[in-house]
Amino acid sequence: LGQAFKVTSQEATKLSLAFSGSPLTSAEDCRKLSEGVQNAILAVATVYYWLPKGQGTTLRKRVRDATTEVVEGMIQLTETILSAPLESLSQEQLISTGGVWEACEQVSSLPRDNQAAVASALAACLGVVKDALEEMEHALAEGQDPYSDIMEDEDLGFRGNRDTYWSEADRKLLSSCMGLMKASKACLKKVLGVVKSYGKADSPEQIAQLDDLADIANEISPSVDELALSMYPPVNQLAVRLNAAKLASVLKKVLEITKTSHVCPPSEEGWVQFLNDAVDHNMNKIKNFTQGQL
Repeated sequence: LGQAFKVTSQEATKLSLAFSGSPLTSAEDCRKLSEGVQNAILAVATVYYWLPKGQGTTLRKRVRDATTEVVEGMIQLTETILSAPLESLSQEQLISTGGVWEACEQVSSLPRDNQAAVASALAACLGVVKDALEEMEHALAEGQDPYSDIMEDEDLGFRGNRDTYWSEADRKLLSSCMGLMKASKACLKKVLGVVKSYGKADSPEQIAQLDDLADIANEISPSVDELALSMYPPVNQLAVRLNAAKLASVLKKVLEITKTSHVCPPSEEGWVQFLNDAVDHNMNKIKNFTQGQL
């Protein structure tokens, strides 16, 4: 794959230089350039299809995304050249050429097996959840009005609208929701740690277990985002309860899959149980706070 990406990068350079100014490229040279580009792209696609599915769907997806980026970059460069005046090298052409180079350089940072691919996917999920948690912590710390930074009084006049404020009852409910969001962050952090320490991609069973973990962990960040969005005023407590229950269900699935996989030796089972209890504790509090809404 590295060799195929390198050749594609070189073909992009040749193509760009050929159309960077006068004299015009001959029809024969255009044909040779086109063949070179086409062969390079076919080689990239072929090598991707050579990667056995049994090596892991998470790894395959990363390689597919990188391959797609290279192909799309070359399409964009070709279209830019076709639409630009022939006598000069346009800024768009320079950017498009650089885009192909950048896409081709990605091969050096691609994961080499499914364990590395799953660790990378978990780290990306953890980053998204951290951001959502920090944003919500900041909003709650701002005081009663989470919209104060985007809805200035001088623009809108005096606002006595309770729809932009949290009531005391809302804050109690949100405290347990924050507990669930913190458990999500802790869960991803711990799972990432055991995948790095104990994860293996030596057998079909190990590879499949890692893929299962990545698939369910991918549901955490969208579930956290949905819960966070429903926490802004005006708070619909039933909607919050529903989104919290969905997140709790995803977290318990992640913990269950972790516990039964090869990445979780007996020495790691303590934190799995602790986080399970933390999810239950916060979910029970959320149910108690919203009981009157049913």
